[in-house]
Amino acid sequence: MMVTFFLALLASSAMLTAIMAQQPQELKVLPQRCFHHKSHFREFFMTIPEVIQTFTIGIELGYGSSFTGDVEDVDPDTKLYYRGARIFRAIMNDLSRKGMQTAENAILTGTSAGGLATILNCDKFKSLLPDDARVKCVADAAFFINAKTISGTYDIQDEYRRVVTLHGSVKNLPPSCTSIMEPSLCFFPRNVVPYVQTPLFIINSQYDSWQVNHIWVPKYLDPQHVWKNCNSHISNCTFSQRMIIQGYGVEFLKAFLGLTPSFTRGYFITSCYSHGEIVWTNYWFSPTSPRVLNKTIAKAVTDWYFNRAGFHQYIDPYPCARDCALSPS
Repeated sequence: MMVTFFLALLASSAMLTAIMAQQPQELKVLPQRCFHHKSHFREFFMTIPEVIQTFTIGIELGYGSSFTGDVEDVDPDTKLYYRGARIFRAIMNDLSRKGMQTAENAILTGTSAGGLATILNCDKFKSLLPDDARVKCVADAAFFINAKTISGTYDIQDEYRRVVTLHGSVKNLPPSCTSIMEPSLCFFPRNVVPYVQTPLFIINSQYDSWQVNHIWVPKYLDPQHVWKNCNSHISNCTFSQRMIIQGYGVEFLKAFLGLTPSFTRGYFITSCYSHGEIVWTNYWFSPTSPRVLNKTIAKAVTDWYFNRAGFHQYIDPYPCARDCALSPS
């Protein structure tokens, strides 16, 4: 029997906004806890003959350090404990006692802030499992880039600097990264992915709608709300807005393709104007799923996971941002 563990690090869009804004009233909304989670990832893997028994666990991010926080004292103003790294270790130890140490296959995955947590904790996750287990990580909608706003300022880097300081994250970021650059820069996947030793698959849109609307054109730079209708659907955007979004796609690919090559790393980059790919069945595996070289995201990931093909790097050649058929299920 092949025992497979799926561990999903979950974050909502409100959670990701809280990460950037560090607003205590938002940070208190989502308690950090372990709970069962329906996973399209799991549903697809269950169609594979080799996978006989699976266990799916969801861990909800309670605040904004992607499980890197480790502060001794309680915050006197918010009364919050910034101890995400300790919580991650405690949950992993608990899961090991409950059978995770017997897993033959294990996947750490997450979307958005959970995807960033996946990248930052991927090697730690592997170290907790048997040496002969097939352990890999899948980060979805997590390749946040250090881009300037349309006004020319690096606001996202300033936000990350505040996150690292508030949560005491430095000690839990890869020393190979923090030893050569400012710790806040090690929150950007572009700078930390080269140091991840565990096989990693990255799923993202080069026109990530969250990044466009929070990094490239944040709300405070849009006082007249001219971007409001453009937030969710590219079809609602004006020609000039589409050109601005196109510019972000160029910056994204420049950052992404600047990664050092790796034979164990796979990726699937779409041109969909969206944020979060594996949370939608229509996006993950369905007749309407985005395809590159006639492969869905699900097929590309499973081929990579089971080493079924030598090519695992897919970039949608569609020349501009587009709306893709997505619907919750």
